Amino acid sequence: MKNYLNKIDEVIKNGKYKDTWDSLQQYHVPQWYEKAKFGIFIHWGLYSVPAYNNEWYSRNMYIQGSPEYEHHIKTYGAHKDFGYKDFIPLFKAENFNAEEWIRLFSDSGAEYVIPVAEHHDGFQMYDSELSIWNAKNMGPKRDILGELSDACKKSGIINGASSHRVEHWFFMGHGKEFDSDIKEPMKRGDFYWPAMPEPNHHDLFSEPAPTEEYLNDWLCRCCEIVDKYRPHIIYFDWWIEHSGVKPYLKKFAAYYYNRAEEWGEEVVINYKHDAFEFGTAVVDIERGQFADAKPYVWQTDTAVAKNSWCYTKNNEYKTSSQIICDLVDIVSKNGRLLLNIGPKPDGTIPDEDKNILLEIGKWLKTNGEAIYGAKLWRKSAEGPTLIKEGQFADSEAKLFTSEDIRFTVNGGYIYAICLNMKGKNSICIKSLAEADASAAPNFHGIIKEIEVLGYDKNPKWSRDDKGLHITTVSVNNDKPVVFKILTD
Repeated sequence: MKNYLNKIDEVIKNGKYKDTWDSLQQYHVPQWYEKAKFGIFIHWGLYSVPAYNNEWYSRNMYIQGSPEYEHHIKTYGAHKDFGYKDFIPLFKAENFNAEEWIRLFSDSGAEYVIPVAEHHDGFQMYDSELSIWNAKNMGPKRDILGELSDACKKSGIINGASSHRVEHWFFMGHGKEFDSDIKEPMKRGDFYWPAMPEPNHHDLFSEPAPTEEYLNDWLCRCCEIVDKYRPHIIYFDWWIEHSGVKPYLKKFAAYYYNRAEEWGEEVVINYKHDAFEFGTAVVDIERGQFADAKPYVWQTDTAVAKNSWCYTKNNEYKTSSQIICDLVDIVSKNGRLLLNIGPKPDGTIPDEDKNILLEIGKWLKTNGEAIYGAKLWRKSAEGPTLIKEGQFADSEAKLFTSEDIRFTVNGGYIYAICLNMKGKNSICIKSLAEADASAAPNFHGIIKEIEVLGYDKNPKWSRDDKGLHITTVSVNNDKPVVFKILTD
């Protein structure tokens, strides 16, 4: 690790980017990411074996009295005899086929893919020289991240990776509170190390703070992913905003951006909770979105399931229509959607996940010109249904009406996307009403022709001071309907 830390310092010393916020403000979001609107997130690991409640099984199974604790004893026995590490031999991934996965993601219309390289549980899903506790060395005995990265590159999909490692500082700590397989003494390199007491997650200065040894290990693991797989996107989960992590975040960003410069590539870091100085990376909102359009590029990450990020036997799924509506709303506001799926431990993708992805892909095949590479219009939205802003706000379906419309522009066209037009054959778009030039900033352009994508190439339409009125064939579909409007 010492040699790796020296290498990191050398790259920063000789590179354009230094480990200061001032220097990192030179960063610009790549054009390819500004154009990209839809990506796939993958939560797959040891937690997929118990498949109980959610991907936090490794923490919760050691909390006495929790449902996971009781389930674990009933199903696997006492924690001292069967601990989390004992799921490793059961995680076989015998049916995993990276190229099949990527074909499915391509059919879904996704433009980038971000597998979880290491979750809070500390099991690396890639070939690592820093720890033996990885999928290449045990369990599947395959370099999962490497195979997915190679398949992405072959297919033209942008490859990424995510690290949730920083939370491992405390994630297994409850196992020290009773007779389990998590015991002292521990040293760096042990699977459960360091298993510290769990802090207040919202306290940026919580104690015990991560140590220099732990954070150097975290930094090297992140940089190893960069060097081995050259991901174009690195996604970080929460808790990197802790005050103790900040100097290492700056080091990582400087190293990653400098390495990308060496390769002649442009890359992206996704972060939450103001962990990075604004403008030095791309902000992400977990399971939520913004209420209004933003002048900066941003991302939402959410999952096909409401209750979990990983596969469980009782996942509660969203509908493809809900997800497409969210995608449209997010894109209209300068965002992009990172949608998570959870494969089974054998490496197959559940039919529910698969069907949702294929339905999204079918919609995008017809309507993708309103999404891919689209830019903001002067307004992002009209209609009565309000979007609740912030994280963890997307679990309930939004009751959109035919008056809820989102706007994008692309290739000389305005795209007006009605979020719910099922059974209807007419619409009034108020934002495109006739208006005197003195009524600016209302729309005062000339509408030349209109097409309803997938339905009607020449609908009847008229325009007055109330709005643009369009009558088309009956739309018997629960997915958003796109009106392609040529203006002059």
